[in-house]
Parts: sequence; C-alpha cells; structure tokens
Amino acid sequence: MITKPDKNVARKRRHARVRRNLSGTQERPRLNVYRSNKHIYAQLIDDTKGVTLASASTVDKELSLDATGSVEAAQKVGELIAKRAQDKGFKSVVFDRGGYLYHGRVKALADSAREAGLEF
Repeated sequence: MITKPDKNVARKRRHARVRRNLSGTQERPRLNVYRSNKHIYAQLIDDTKGVTLASASTVDKELSLDATGSVEAAQKVGELIAKRAQDKGFKSVVFDRGGYLYHGRVKALADSAREAGLEF
C-alpha cells in the first residue's frame, strides 16, 4: 500500500526548496510566516547572523484577539509586524511564505504588512 506523505513534510520540503534562493540580510531581513491551525506567527530574521530581529503573533497579549485562527487575526499580526519592523528601522523585507500557499491567512498577513508600510 502506498501512503501519502504528511502535509507538513511536503510543506517543509517546499520551504527548503524556496530557502535555497532566499535569505535576509541586516539591511533587508526575511519576513518569515508560520501558520498553525490556531495561530499565525511572523518573524523578521537576519540570516547572515542567524538572529530574529522582531516578531509578532496571535499569541501576543498586545493584540487580545477572540478568534486567533482567522483572516482578521492574520491582518492584525501583519500590521503589528510592520509596526515593529519600522520601529527598528526596516522599511524593506524579503517575504518568505514558509511553503504555504499565498492565499487566505498568509495573503492577509502580507497585504496588511504592505498597507502598514513594509515593502516586499
């Protein structure tokens, strides 16, 4: 019997393939997105030093959301990561969708971060 690979294994394989050609620098960090069933997380990462420069997620107390797995919650996280990035002096980032489809919550996060002032 042939079994299908786990969805997360396939996502990690896609993400590794994309990451071969994508990296963040001190001037233009990588905006990484991780999505679970309940939450969504975003990080600004400097790959040359291997350091997280800023992060935001639906777990943050600052947001105080009712529904954390929704498109609206992802929009709030996008606005928050853009605000934190601009507070640290970053205007331009490299977007890393983490192997997820650019649709739904991932797209909502990216669009709201762009509207809040980040350039991809």
